[in-house]
Amino acid sequence: MTTDNATEEARGSAVGEVELAITGMTCASCASRIERKLNKLDGVSASVNYATEKARVSFPADLDPQRLVEVVETAGYGASLPAAEPEREPDQEDPTRPLRQRLVVSAVLSVPVVAMAMVPALQFTYWQWISLTLAAPVLVWGAWPFHRAAWINLRHGAATMDTLVSLGTTAAFLWSLYALLLGTAGTPGMTHPFELTVQRTDGAGAIYLEVAAGVTTFILAGRYFEARAKRRAGAALRALLELGAKDVAVLREGREVRVPVAELRVGDRFVVRPGEKIATDGVVEEGSSAVDAGLLTGESVPVEVGPGDAVVGATVNAGGRLVVRATRVGADTQLARMAELVERAQSGKAEVQRLADRISAVFVPIVIALAVGTLAFWLGAGAGPSAAFTAAVAVLIIACPCALGLATPTALLVGTGRGAQLGVLVKGPEVLESTRRVDTVVLDKTGTVTTGRMSLVAVRPAAGEDEDEVLRLVGALEHASEHPVAQAIAEGAATRVGELPPVEEFANAEGLGVRGVVEGRALVVGREKLLAEWGVHPTEELAGELRRAREQGRTAVLAAWDGRARAVLVVADTVKPTSARAVRELRALGLEPVLLTGDNEAAARAVAAEVGVDEVIAEVLPQDKVDVVARLQRRGRVVAVVGDGVNDAAALAKADLGLAMGTGTDVAIEAADLTLVRGDLRAAVDAIRLSRRTLATIKGNLFWAFAYNVAGLPLAAAGLLNPMIAGGAMALSSVFVVTNSLRLRGFRGTADRTG
Repeated sequence: MTTDNATEEARGSAVGEVELAITGMTCASCASRIERKLNKLDGVSASVNYATEKARVSFPADLDPQRLVEVVETAGYGASLPAAEPEREPDQEDPTRPLRQRLVVSAVLSVPVVAMAMVPALQFTYWQWISLTLAAPVLVWGAWPFHRAAWINLRHGAATMDTLVSLGTTAAFLWSLYALLLGTAGTPGMTHPFELTVQRTDGAGAIYLEVAAGVTTFILAGRYFEARAKRRAGAALRALLELGAKDVAVLREGREVRVPVAELRVGDRFVVRPGEKIATDGVVEEGSSAVDAGLLTGESVPVEVGPGDAVVGATVNAGGRLVVRATRVGADTQLARMAELVERAQSGKAEVQRLADRISAVFVPIVIALAVGTLAFWLGAGAGPSAAFTAAVAVLIIACPCALGLATPTALLVGTGRGAQLGVLVKGPEVLESTRRVDTVVLDKTGTVTTGRMSLVAVRPAAGEDEDEVLRLVGALEHASEHPVAQAIAEGAATRVGELPPVEEFANAEGLGVRGVVEGRALVVGREKLLAEWGVHPTEELAGELRRAREQGRTAVLAAWDGRARAVLVVADTVKPTSARAVRELRALGLEPVLLTGDNEAAARAVAAEVGVDEVIAEVLPQDKVDVVARLQRRGRVVAVVGDGVNDAAALAKADLGLAMGTGTDVAIEAADLTLVRGDLRAAVDAIRLSRRTLATIKGNLFWAFAYNVAGLPLAAAGLLNPMIAGGAMALSSVFVVTNSLRLRGFRGTADRTG
């Protein structure tokens, strides 16, 4: 992932970062202009996004952030620094309302003007003066946003898409006034046939009020649908922010006190009743329940939690009463970090967007020159002022590349918003470029492919022993131990046989095993060495089971009572039920999976065989994981790494694409490019599929944005397009791009597609 050297240098010296809210932008050229102005400041690196109306700015320590606001205002736009504690008004007024009002009034006034101009039968005596009366408010009030933006940019020696719209519509209106007041167009009984072709006519007898009013209405419609789409596209982020609970029952001196969530502090104990949202991230201290994290992670099955288990804010308590101790509040919670990641991704720019910005910056002056050249050519060819003027205005209108400015931001908004709903968080838009090139995916074993927790996977009783009885007795003894292997056996036993009997005279032999008395039987469970001290040795059959378990990289313990070895119990880190499916899906995407682990070779091979991975790199120290990634890159591979632990962070950062499990550590999440909120490897498949789909949508948008302009310009210059039809085509190109981007909202995750 490469960036411009100058930008990188600026970022390197910057110590502060701020997100400015920008007002007054009307097209992508405005965003480019603000960006250029900000980047002229020493040590400043700015990225301005037209779709989100935000500027993310890195700046040096000696620069007052207020200076950034002043620079934006000097350029003719509004800017504001973020409030210390931003308030979200759930019922705030719809920002598209003023634009909608302007559009409705303009449309009502423009329809009769266009109808009279296009249908000669409607051209009654003095129809042209009625047209002027109806069109004037459209041109003055309806088109005011374009005129204002054009004037602001003109004062600063710049031209934008608004310049083209304002210039074209004003020229059409002024020409019509000239023809009505000083020419022959105002005479009673004048008719005005509607033509799409160049013809030699007397310019003083032609009016273009329908062009001025119609184009203004078309472009207002395009802007309104853009604004609505931007609002809809950002809905996922707003929904994410609104997920959290509004108040919470905090325990104060043994009593429950209801307070706003904002007053919650780290360490506070709070109560969550069935059906309530968990107020913030914390650890369960009392009670057990099932927690539905579907709204946050996309998982359909509630997760069982009990004392000591971590819970995440905004998830729903679906079962019993819980008492939770808050571990993170406010901006530190997983929900807040998710929202920040999504907003950062939506505010950034992919390389394809930077290309579009550069093109927009030079496009407008070229179009104006082309319009002047078209006017001069047709005048010189003897086509007459009317025909020449028609062609020139059509060039100005059809060329407006508004769709170009929307091509990338709208797709990013929708794609990253949909990703957040599926539990996939994209750190920045440049990540999209990486997903296209990746051909190898390195999977960390523990916690990524496997559950990361020891589970009882097999019970091998000696001849004549009952498996359930072995589990009942051994499970009871192990329940008294805190060792992870013992806990795995105890949990497995409780699940299989139910309630476990009490233990007496329990003792722990450090590193070897445990012993105690259960129902009058003296049990010893642990390594062969511990049993040998008690004069017990495994039978040949049980010794073979121990050997096979160790060859597979699993942990095996021997159980004995009454002087005889009774069973071997095998414990292992189990493969997640979805991992094999995820590996098949990754292969279907053209990625070659590699299993990377610090575990022993036998355990790694067993897991790899279970999920279908051929290449295994085992017994790797944490610090050597980076070297493994670098070695693969030197072999010409473009590497993605999926991991969840602190020991994976450096490898995630080194990879061409880093994907961190959101169930993992904070440092891994910070180092990654993509965060997978769910602890399900299928989320990695969703992340890569959605990123590739978003990138393809951006490229499709850019193609169509260019195609409309490239195809329309020669037709307009040849006089084969009426300016009003040119305006309609231009507005439709923007609507097409936005609609194409909104298709990403229908993206389905792997779990949805497979049921």
